[in-house]
Amino acid sequence: MRDSQEATVRATPTRLAARRDGREADRGKPSPGDRAPVGVEAGAASMTGTALLGLLDWAEAHLPRLIDQACAAVVDRMALYRDGRAVSRAELRRSVDHNLHVLVAAVGAPAAPLDLAAPRETGRRRAHQGVPLPEVLQAYRITFATLWDALVEHARGAGAAGATDELLTAASRIWQLTDEHALALTEAYRAATAELLLAQQRRRSAVVEALLTGQPGPDATPWDAAALLGLPPGGQLVVVAAQTRGFAEESLPGVERALAADGIVSGWRLSPALQVGVVSLRDDQTRPMLDVLRGVAKSRTGVSPRYDSLADTPRALRLARAALAGVPAGAPEVRMFGPSPLAALVVCEPDEGARLVSRVLGAVLGLPADDRDMLLDTLDAYLDHAGSAERAGEVLHCHPNTVRYRLRRLQDLTGRSLADPRDLAELAAAAHAVGVGAPTEAHPDRPRHPRRR
Repeated sequence: MRDSQEATVRATPTRLAARRDGREADRGKPSPGDRAPVGVEAGAASMTGTALLGLLDWAEAHLPRLIDQACAAVVDRMALYRDGRAVSRAELRRSVDHNLHVLVAAVGAPAAPLDLAAPRETGRRRAHQGVPLPEVLQAYRITFATLWDALVEHARGAGAAGATDELLTAASRIWQLTDEHALALTEAYRAATAELLLAQQRRRSAVVEALLTGQPGPDATPWDAAALLGLPPGGQLVVVAAQTRGFAEESLPGVERALAADGIVSGWRLSPALQVGVVSLRDDQTRPMLDVLRGVAKSRTGVSPRYDSLADTPRALRLARAALAGVPAGAPEVRMFGPSPLAALVVCEPDEGARLVSRVLGAVLGLPADDRDMLLDTLDAYLDHAGSAERAGEVLHCHPNTVRYRLRRLQDLTGRSLADPRDLAELAAAAHAVGVGAPTEAHPDRPRHPRRR
């Protein structure tokens, strides 16, 4: 690209020399007409006039000084260019040099194809350097205004016959060129920005995938991946898993931006079946996060318990998916997996969970659905309320004695006593397994129907 730019710059004096040769050959020839040109087309035609071409020759001869003036004006008026960190002084001068050479050549040769390589290259480079587009366009305006002001001042001071009139007539062409340069720069800048954003999204998605699989790569660690996502060190994390609405269609649209508005950092990956995110939380951000998720969720969504170590992200994904499985199909509901390590153990060891459910609650699961659910709901209420039949009865809207009767039935069916700590632990573990949708040994392929706890 630099070679093409230098070739363009070197070609400019040749064009101007060709125009001078043409003027020498035309001297002494009668003018094709004495009418003054009118309108935009006339303005373009007048640009071949001797006075205007003389101005352009002057501009070409003084381009080094005009380039210095333009660079000084940009640096003086724009702090972003003044510190030289985003764009060095040397690079700024190269850009101004190239663009002014191309503009002077285009003004003097209106019939020649317009060379927009310079503004396009500037737009692409500034996008990659992270310079905001308004600042880039302002620097362009300052550069071209420097050239225009110099042409006007010289035309007035030189006193050449008709120079000022021809320059003013050509103004529409000059500013048209300025607009076309700015448009080419803007389009190139936006195209480059879109490419950068897409590349950034792909990279962030790959980094999230590395955390979720626990395989960041041979030369990276989970902490390297977290740094690339901007996850603050020392914070707690959760994994969010949402079922896609359609094939590879986001079910949490705009979630990263919505969370960021509340100061919550996250990274996301979209697969054909799931939209999955790793979210960093402070102690007081769990509820705001859930509020955001509920505000954007378009399908059922599961959230893992909070965890501390990035190495536990694959485990957290399993828990988030288990929470998602507990949401009724088609419901745009957000559910967070409970903090119980026992429930997490069952999810992370699904084969053992299936074995536990079959051996402890097999007889209960074999009952008709209404009878089965009544006994399991009673056991859940009893466990959730510290073994109190009275409090369980309040939740179930029945008498405490009814609760005790149902629990005696459950003990008879399972052969386990709620008074025996070991039996109670097995019943509680099996109830947790059913609550997260564990299959049974007898029906390992049966669709899971997790019960809400």
